[in-house]
Amino acid sequence: MRLYYVRHGQSENNARWMEDSSAYKRVPDPLLTDVGEQQADLIADFLARRDVDVAEWDDASSGFSRFGITHCYASLMERAVVTGYKIAAALDLPLLSWVDVHETGGMFTYDPETDTSYPESGRSRAYLETHYPRLVLPDTIDDAGWWNRPREAPELMQPRAERVLAELLDKHGDTADQVVLVSHGGFFNHLVHAILGLPETEKLWFTLNNTSITRIDFHAEGRVGVQYVNRRDFLPPELIT
Repeated sequence: MRLYYVRHGQSENNARWMEDSSAYKRVPDPLLTDVGEQQADLIADFLARRDVDVAEWDDASSGFSRFGITHCYASLMERAVVTGYKIAAALDLPLLSWVDVHETGGMFTYDPETDTSYPESGRSRAYLETHYPRLVLPDTIDDAGWWNRPREAPELMQPRAERVLAELLDKHGDTADQVVLVSHGGFFNHLVHAILGLPETEKLWFTLNNTSITRIDFHAEGRVGVQYVNRRDFLPPELIT
């Protein structure tokens, strides 16, 4: 399996933080900004191409073609859905939703004055089916929304990443599948710790730009090759956020 981990395009929350982090007020499920939409269009075009090398030293013996994506997954947070939807449309693939690859914390509203978090529902099945007909949803999602639970506790984040890794390997391990996973910057750090067998720590952080690509190859006998992290050469400088 070859995994392409893609962070979503710039969200409204990302832009607000960049403008003034001291006055930052997050919303639970932000949309993409105009910049984020442009980023998502560019990565979709880039991944749909078959005339670019994913690594200059690749050759036919690797068992993989150049960008030949076979599966496209996305978090159900709308910024990831929009990004993934553009990619899946460019590749003419269904967009497979994956609840467990949501950003750390899940869907919540936070009141800094009282240091209290309030759970949010997430988008409903009817909304998602209407706005994103290419999106494949699990039967467990109904019109009450896909989240509807308390804010995710920190001690649950790494076990969730390990669960996602196990499911990825169960579905695609020991295959020539090329998988795009559109998710989030925080969750990536937990997933890469799980992939590399690193201990949980807050002292190590992998920074991802919006719509950057990280490629990780899974080989026989548990061997893992990290080919690149935070690739963004398909973006012009003014669209790197």
